[in-house]
Amino acid sequence: MSDVVAIMSMSLDGFVAGPDDDVMQVFDWHFTSGDVEIDTGGSDPMTFKVSEPSAGHLRDLTPRLGAVLTGRRTFEVAQGWGGNHAWGPAFVLTHEVPAGWPRPDSTVHFVTDGIESAVRQAQAAAGGKSVGVHGADTIQQCLNAGLLDEIQVDLAAVLLGSGVRLFDHLAGTPAVLGAPTVVAGVGVTHLRYPVLKA
Repeated sequence: MSDVVAIMSMSLDGFVAGPDDDVMQVFDWHFTSGDVEIDTGGSDPMTFKVSEPSAGHLRDLTPRLGAVLTGRRTFEVAQGWGGNHAWGPAFVLTHEVPAGWPRPDSTVHFVTDGIESAVRQAQAAAGGKSVGVHGADTIQQCLNAGLLDEIQVDLAAVLLGSGVRLFDHLAGTPAVLGAPTVVAGVGVTHLRYPVLKA
């Protein structure tokens, strides 16, 4: 079965976005931390310019991913990734399917029957690779339901002071994590923690 991996950039004080959903300060390292170019692929491709340690981290991460699971808020902020997420089929957890979706030739799917169903569908689509989970609320739901296998946090060298916290509404705390893998980039530290099952 595919591993379920939370993947987010976060400020040092725990925020993944500012109060107005602005994510650029925590994602800025993707574009300004070095001169190694990494192309994202997908329908709405971007080129990251990162340091060599961050490039190694991204080169290790992305080939392991076969699908993505996210929430409606992240889907809206990302404008639906142009219909095809770079990590493979995207499963959007939502109460209702947005107008104009699903679209022809899109690999974005909408799940309205809960987090467990969303994880099962994403795992089935991942083809044995990992499912990357995006979005604070979706990550919190997965963690609360005992569905996460790993947490990857790209810890940006910024303090936001307020906004959307990554670990704000946790039910099953304390959640015990294993020993981290640490990669020090420029303007960011990449942390990987296995989630220890009770």
